Amino acid sequence: MIFSNQSRLIPPNHSGATRREFLRAMAAAGAAALMAGEPKKLFADSSGVKIEHPIAKADSCILLWMAGGMAAPDTFDPKRYQPFEVGLPVEKVMSTFPAIDTAVDNIKICQGLEQIASVMDRGTLIRSHVLPDLGHILHSRHQYHWHTGYVPPQTVAAPHIGAWMAKVLGPLNPVIPPFINIGQRLEGNGESEELKAFTTGGFFGSEYGPFNLPVAEDAMLAVRPPKGMNAGRFENRYRMFERMVKDSPQTRYASDYQQQSMLRSIDSAHRLLSSKEKAAFDLSLEKKEAAEKYGASDFGRGCLLARRLVESGARYVEVTTEYIPFVHWDTHENGHATAEQMKRDIDRPVAQLILDLEDRGMLDRTLVILASEFSRDMMIEGVPGSTAKDQSRAKTDVLKEPIHYGLHRHFTGSSSVLMFGGGTKRGFLYGETAVERPCLVTKNPISLEDMHATIMHLMGISPKTAFDVERRPFYVTKDGKGQPVMDVIA
Repeated sequence: MIFSNQSRLIPPNHSGATRREFLRAMAAAGAAALMAGEPKKLFADSSGVKIEHPIAKADSCILLWMAGGMAAPDTFDPKRYQPFEVGLPVEKVMSTFPAIDTAVDNIKICQGLEQIASVMDRGTLIRSHVLPDLGHILHSRHQYHWHTGYVPPQTVAAPHIGAWMAKVLGPLNPVIPPFINIGQRLEGNGESEELKAFTTGGFFGSEYGPFNLPVAEDAMLAVRPPKGMNAGRFENRYRMFERMVKDSPQTRYASDYQQQSMLRSIDSAHRLLSSKEKAAFDLSLEKKEAAEKYGASDFGRGCLLARRLVESGARYVEVTTEYIPFVHWDTHENGHATAEQMKRDIDRPVAQLILDLEDRGMLDRTLVILASEFSRDMMIEGVPGSTAKDQSRAKTDVLKEPIHYGLHRHFTGSSSVLMFGGGTKRGFLYGETAVERPCLVTKNPISLEDMHATIMHLMGISPKTAFDVERRPFYVTKDGKGQPVMDVIA
């Protein structure tokens, strides 16, 4: 329930020597973060202009994270379709799924997303999200970049966008954690330390870090005593943990602010444990017929939990398909079959989440975002001219067997983002990409800085918001230069 605040850097690659260097740098940065004092909010930008927040159009944000690199041409940006055929030249394969109609006349998406297609009239589809290849196109680097707005390594612990919302906006319900992360295990998946690098409150401190729920179905276990332990004993354990935090070697040398932040996070957790609001974490309380509409996938259960938590006052909830190297959206081979399964996992729950929020009168004030760290292509790694190492496991010039069929290479030249509610336009298509390879953005590009600025603007946070950290301003969008894309805002 408590996630300690540590600054972590992302290595440029995964070689043994570099990883050891990374771990040493991480330990040093973590120690520096613990010694850092309270970040001071700045009320003017570097030019002295007063920072004024926009009027919020959304109260809560749900990020549906397609971890591993969701291929836009096989999901939300269909291109020329070629079915599998032995001997078919790979260069002719653009999309491995045909396009289907949606509830909006001028928007088509890919087969397998029929339920999302039926609610497209409630959303904005952005096809022109542009991401850098960062020199090394590694998931951990790109996920760090997308979630914090900063390219690693950083000399300070960059807060996650959920932590920014928790810090700047505060909780909607003082009992419910403002930042909740669902579906990502942070141990034992091959890149645990890299994932922990951005899944944190950063320099804001532990109280603004995520409440991590690796398995949605087990969420209730995180807010009640373990089996066989009564409430009194459980409370005593928390108080012992509180004393241990105060006296531990790790926190003994921490700044007063970081110590108090950690203790406040413990108090918040204890307050939740003794509250009626903890029922929001119990999926067994959901009516069977309502729960079944979300499907049986872990992601679907996560979407159901996200709806319950937002109803109870969560500020920011992230639901992930979970990043595990070479699993889920990380399709380095057998891409078509894997994408087919992933679409079965996400289609019903995403659509049902939108319908449920709408039925409850919550969609207008809840910003729902579906995004991924980058897209995929069958021929190009990165963008034309990139020196990134080709990581496809299905290298061939012609299709020989189904394992070769699918989009296997990381592509950063364009990506799709889907947004619902929270002040975004309905039934709106923004941006476009080339119809032939390379599928670079040809109209209305949106950088990550501008994407974050748009999200923050909708939540009522100026993209110029900054805190003084180590005697320099640190902005919610890189250098405070992000500009909201007003065309997608209703």
